This record gives sequence, C-alpha cells and structure tokens, in this order.
Amino acid sequence: MPPTLIQRDDCHLCDLAWEPLAAAGVADFESLWIDGDPVLEARYGTRVPVLRRERDGAELDWPFTGEAVRRFLAG
Repeated sequence: MPPTLIQRDDCHLCDLAWEPLAAAGVADFESLWIDGDPVLEARYGTRVPVLRRERDGAELDWPFTGEAVRRFLAG
C-alpha cells in the first residue's frame, strides 16, 4: 500500500517534498489535496506537506529527508 502525501495547491513546501520521496526510492504514492475540504484544512492547513503511512495511519511532518522517509516507511 503506497504512502499518501497530504498537500495543497500552490504550496512550495509540498513541491519540495517530492525530492526526498524520490531520494528514498518512493516511486508510487497517493496525493491527498486538502483544498476546499474544511475538515482536512483544519487538521492539516499549517502542517502540509505530511506523509502518511497507510497501514497504520502514522504521519511524518515536514521537513523530512530521504533517509527519514526510508526509516518512516520501514517502521
């Protein structure tokens, strides 16, 4: 099950998050866009980008490195 990158439109940090995902060898991930969803915006508005591990719902907040992503997804 691929991880989910929680992000929003026009977010430069969200764009930067793609680099550590690639460095960690994450070729496949889902995108969850929070724009227009008041519940998601309230929960993640100031935290994006956030990487969520779907098997247990654990979340890794930005900033993260490729190594941090590898450890997180292995955990």
